[in-house]
Amino acid sequence: MATVIIKRLAKSPFVLITVLVTLAAFFFTPRSTFKSFINYPQQQRLFTAEELALYNGTDDTLPILLGILGSVFDVTKGKSHYGVGGGYHHFSGRDASRAFVSGNFTGDGLTDSLHGLSSTEVKSIVEWREFYFRSYTFVGKLVGRYYDSEGNPTKSLKGVEAKAARGTQLLEKQKKEEAKQPGCNSRWSQGEGGEVWCDDGFPRLVQRPLEIALTGKMSKRCACFTEDQLSEPGLEVYEGCDYLSKTCRV
Repeated sequence: MATVIIKRLAKSPFVLITVLVTLAAFFFTPRSTFKSFINYPQQQRLFTAEELALYNGTDDTLPILLGILGSVFDVTKGKSHYGVGGGYHHFSGRDASRAFVSGNFTGDGLTDSLHGLSSTEVKSIVEWREFYFRSYTFVGKLVGRYYDSEGNPTKSLKGVEAKAARGTQLLEKQKKEEAKQPGCNSRWSQGEGGEVWCDDGFPRLVQRPLEIALTGKMSKRCACFTEDQLSEPGLEVYEGCDYLSKTCRV
């Protein structure tokens, strides 16, 4: 059968040339061409808040989606976390950007508004968005605060990006400032609790600048000061710790 086909092609040189050119194109096309075609991203869609709410994990026939800063991701592969009963279910079917740093997962806390957050907190939310880009599938954009009806970034999103950049700069500046004053050593165990100590100097709590402080314990840090520095303003002795003690229980 193959011999018959070859003989027929030989009688039709134009057909033979066409076949040979086609085969050559197939075998000698660079691998990158095929790779880019296979990996070509699917077209993303625009969601309204009402549409996104349908993908909250309560319908097993639909994927689970979440939004952060207006970017929407398919998190179905993490169903045990984002599905009903999962620890992160409150993020599903909505954009709850603020909750990624506030820890408020009820009522008004589940919002995409970042009003009142520091630049370092906003930076943390932007980093969470990058985590989802790396770990899950980006499927579209949420029309509203961060993207307009045509999918273009709004002034609010540009403002968030700029504020996050300022947060990065502030943290770098603070890191350099804190390097000038050595930090305390620390350790913690379930049986004995925690303690801080200084090899040289005495441990003191120092208030971080408001713009740097995130929340809670991160608003202060432990640093070591020499005896002649202890009279400087803003230094706080650990509760229950002697003024000149080199080790303090925390």
